[in-house]
Amino acid sequence: MTLPSSHRSLPGHLRGHLIGTYGLLTLTVLLFLVFSVILPDTFPTLDNVSAILSNQSIPALLALGVTVPIATGKFDLSIGYGLGLAHVLVMYLVVDSGWPWPLACLTVVLGGALVGAVNGVVVEFARIDSLIATLGTGSIMYAVTGWLTDGSRIVPGPDGLPPGFTDLYDSRFLGLPVPAFYVLAVVVVLWVLLERLPFGRYLYVIGSNPRAAGMLGIPTRAYCVQAFTCSGLVVGFAGVLLAAQQQIGNPSVGLDYLLPAFVGALLGSTTIKPGRANAVGTLVAVSLLAVGLAGIRQLGAEFWATPLFNGATLLIAVGLAGYSSRRRLRTTAAPDRPERAAGGRRTQ
Repeated sequence: MTLPSSHRSLPGHLRGHLIGTYGLLTLTVLLFLVFSVILPDTFPTLDNVSAILSNQSIPALLALGVTVPIATGKFDLSIGYGLGLAHVLVMYLVVDSGWPWPLACLTVVLGGALVGAVNGVVVEFARIDSLIATLGTGSIMYAVTGWLTDGSRIVPGPDGLPPGFTDLYDSRFLGLPVPAFYVLAVVVVLWVLLERLPFGRYLYVIGSNPRAAGMLGIPTRAYCVQAFTCSGLVVGFAGVLLAAQQQIGNPSVGLDYLLPAFVGALLGSTTIKPGRANAVGTLVAVSLLAVGLAGIRQLGAEFWATPLFNGATLLIAVGLAGYSSRRRLRTTAAPDRPERAAGGRRTQ
């Protein structure tokens, strides 16, 4: 007896599913092992791992932040400007205005959420494309940053910053940098929101087919505004962390983080849950980027290797995301073809 073709192809589908789901994670582990063999004295050390976790915490947070709007099919290009404004505003409130640092941090984080909500309102109610809208609001934030700093850096006085504030970035927990645990906490929260609550399911429906989402009664505008609000909240927190890291207010900081954030989010949409933006996939992608960048830097790569790596990875990420989406559509449509064919034969 001959097995149906669907049964014969099952191992191939399963193999493709496993590669799509865990291939990037496997590549990250292999890349770490390769660099560990090439650089046995410096790469596989606790100090190096701690440095990677610490240095990549802010790009990881930004990547997680933009993951939420991407789930709705929207893009937030204002995150770089928002990061710059948030970290400068914290320094301005603490250094120049004398605010208690906890109040300053809370104000900036909530302000980030407010900015995200404004982005969502502009995109959804003014009906402006998200790329153009967030680029415009980002430019306004950059202007506000320049106004606050008058184009110069905000430098603390001789007493420096409060130790409790700088410990937000410099302290350690279980032998690892605390920022790594911030990233893990945000991943868990976003995983619950996107994968276990109706909020996430609605965002994915909106991202795949906004018209169908509206026909199902989903308030698409409200959920898109909430997605941008989540992004702004995370960006505000990342700005606080950046201020605690740099301990000065630098108005030119922020845009350098834009490309790595989108690389991480888009590349993350090709793994764990291939075809859609997801928090765990973003974490895996950021880990791959972090390991790759740390390795090529230790190998003595030139300064231009970092933007080259990020740019090439972004192109690969977009290509893989498009391929994964098309493949998912073909897989979804394939089971319907035999039924339509059989229906056509019965009516003859």
